[in-house]
Order: sequence, then C-alpha cells, then structure tokens
Amino acid sequence: MRTPLFRGLMRSLIVPAAAALAVLMAGAPGAHAATDLSQVAEALRDGPVYVDPAASDQLSSADAEALADKIEDADKPVFVAVLPADQPTQNLLLNLRTETGITGLYGVRVGDRFDAAADASVMSRQSVDNLVASVQSAGDPKAQLNDFVDSALRNVRGTAPASWSDGGGAGADVSGLIAVGAVVLAGGAGAYALVRRNRKRHEAEQRAALEKLRVVVDEDITAFGEELDRLDFHPAEPGADDATRADYERALDSYDQAKRLMDSARRPEDVKAVTQALDDGRFSLTELAARREHRPLPERRPPCFFDPRHGPSVADETWTPPGGTSREVPVCAADRTRLSEGRDPVIREVDTEQGRRPYWEAGPAYGPWAGGYFGGGLLPGLLVGTLLGSMMATPSYAADYGAGYGYEGGDVSGADFDSGDFGGFDGGGSGGGDFGGGGDFGGGF
Repeated sequence: MRTPLFRGLMRSLIVPAAAALAVLMAGAPGAHAATDLSQVAEALRDGPVYVDPAASDQLSSADAEALADKIEDADKPVFVAVLPADQPTQNLLLNLRTETGITGLYGVRVGDRFDAAADASVMSRQSVDNLVASVQSAGDPKAQLNDFVDSALRNVRGTAPASWSDGGGAGADVSGLIAVGAVVLAGGAGAYALVRRNRKRHEAEQRAALEKLRVVVDEDITAFGEELDRLDFHPAEPGADDATRADYERALDSYDQAKRLMDSARRPEDVKAVTQALDDGRFSLTELAARREHRPLPERRPPCFFDPRHGPSVADETWTPPGGTSREVPVCAADRTRLSEGRDPVIREVDTEQGRRPYWEAGPAYGPWAGGYFGGGLLPGLLVGTLLGSMMATPSYAADYGAGYGYEGGDVSGADFDSGDFGGFDGGGSGGGDFGGGGDFGGGF
C-alpha cells in the first residue's frame, strides 16, 4: 500500500498536473475522443481509482485520492472509474474487466449514470444488484462513489492486487494526470524516464521467464506430437466408429491448438492455456484407447504429478519430497508401481542456474506451466513446502505470473474469467452484475 509520504507526493502532483492538462486541452474545446479502455485498465492496475480528465468535474483530484486511500487501506479488490458522458458503453464493464485482467469488483460512473459488476468469487451477482440499487439515489458523484466503496468494502471478498503496492503508481485521477504532473514538477524527462525504465525492466524479466518456459513447453508439445505419430489408429480402419474418430480429432485439435497458443504467447501466464490444451489432448487419447480395447471410459483425472508427459494419473499416492512433508499426489501407473516398490518416481527436471532440478524447485516462471496441468485449486496443495509453492503463495507472484490458483480477488487472471459476471452497462441499477444484458447504455431510470 502507498505510504503517507507517497500519498502526499501524489496529491502535490495531481493539482499542477490537472492545470497542465487544462492548458494542453484548451486548444480543442468540445472535442473529446472516447477514452481508450486500455489506458483506464493500465491505471487501475496501478491503483484503485481512475478519473478521466474530461470527467474531472465529477470527482476532484483530492476526493479521488481520498477514495483511493480508503480502498487501499482496506486491502480490497475494488476498482472505480469515472468517465465522461459520451463514453461508449457497449460491453463497457466486460471490456474493462478483460483489459485490466484482475479479479475484483468494478464500479463505473459514466456521466450521471453508475453501474457495477464483479467476479462471482468476490461478490455474488445479487449482492452487486443490491449494492448498485442502494447508491442510485445518492445526491452527487462524490457521495455516490463513497457510498458504493463503503458498502463494497464491507462485503467484497479477497485482497487488493499486489501491483498497487509495487511502486507502479497511484491510480487516483491517475495515469495521464500523474504522468503529466511528474513531468511538470521534474522538469520533463526525469520522473518519466524512471517509470519507463522500470517498465522496460519488468518487460525484460517477463520475456526471460517466457523463454525459460518455451524450452519446457516445446518439449511437451514435441512429446505429444510423437505420441500421435506412434498411435496405431486410422479413422477408416475396421472397427473405428464416430466416437473413436471424435476422440482422435480432439487429440489432433489439441495438438494444433497448443502449437498456436505457444506461438502467440507473450507473457509467462499465457503458457497456462498451452498446457491445458495438451492435457485435454492426452485425455482424449486415453479415451480413445479405452474405446478400442472395449474398456470402461476413464474418469477425468489430472496428469501425473511427477511429469505431466506421463499422461493422466490413475490414482493418488502418498509421496514425501526430500526434506518436505507428505502429501497425496496424482501418479501414472508406472510411477505408482515404482513407489510401491520403494523406488524413486521419474521426475520432470528443468534447467536452472544450479543445474537440472525438479520443476517445483526451479522458480516462479514454472507456475503457469504447472497451473495449466493442475488447475482447479489442486496445485497449491501439491506444491506445499516446495520452492514454487512458497513463491506462488506470495501476492507478488500473482501480480507477475497471473496465478489465479484459489485466490478470491486481486489475482491476475487475464481474460480467463466468467464473462457472464460482466454484462453491458444499464446505468440504472436494474441489472447490477447483469446490467440488463443489453449493454447499450439506454434507459434504466
């Protein structure tokens, strides 16, 4: 969270920044382009409140800063944006949530209308409906937004995102105002250069982490491709039917999808979708084998903990890592036999600065890779007491690698969320988390 000194500095920046913006904008009266939601989202990743310069008459800099302080002091994932009346509202809340990529409760005021939506993990849709309805009669924007935040902080689950406390910025009356204010007070380039340098360093760290993952994921994709090559199946062979052909097609589609997703990956957290696709493909092959051998179809189980390339697990077995605590882990048939015979399982190792190590002792970048295989809240229990498990338990990990493994709010989930929780923008409180389903900013009063 921001310290009092930092907050004071932000307050001292916002006033001259607003003045500077007024000068810059004076030459274009009446002209206001729609606010780019990516800019709003970038600001909200740095702090809980954004006030568009064109909507500064709705909420002053000081009031926005006080609202942001209240949210940060409560350590809750509540986001507030104040936008001008001419802001397009088609899918506004859904698009803002997607751009921001953080689980939480989002309240947006557009002109004189207000609505909100939340991920179900932090607040139910009915609760959002009730919350929105309760603040519609507030007398002015300041009162309405404070009433919304006060009620939200009493009811919302989860914690604030780590990015608010990593020195990235304030977020209140934010992005443009603070950047301009910093330039005005610092004489131009100094403060901006610092922010830019930090951002470039973070991007470089993300690229380096992705390249580490790329080696491991490419090995996984190659291994699955080799499984498909070895598969003794042809869709036109005797005995093949629609079900076996469908299993085979799903496996091929998963292989192609994994390759496409990895080619387009830009951040470590993008890798989670790749390993999810590979896990889906291997399960399809398991179903195909069962149908061909006239065995009962297998239940869907996570892959082998020791190396997901081993395929779906067949059972949970007790395993104790060196120097660690015992836990139940899903194992393949071969590793189950090894454990029963007192032998070591075949463990997936990756390159580290200390040489080849098990993936769970290799660093935080491997969290998204493992998360794609062991999602649904399973991964933290499997990794308890390991280096990766310890790192994933920290808020900073969620900010950098998009953990999303059981966090209620404030986790960086990117576009991986239930879009049904975020409708359009009704503005009248009739929809709450659903916003009437139309999303085209009409009526509702």
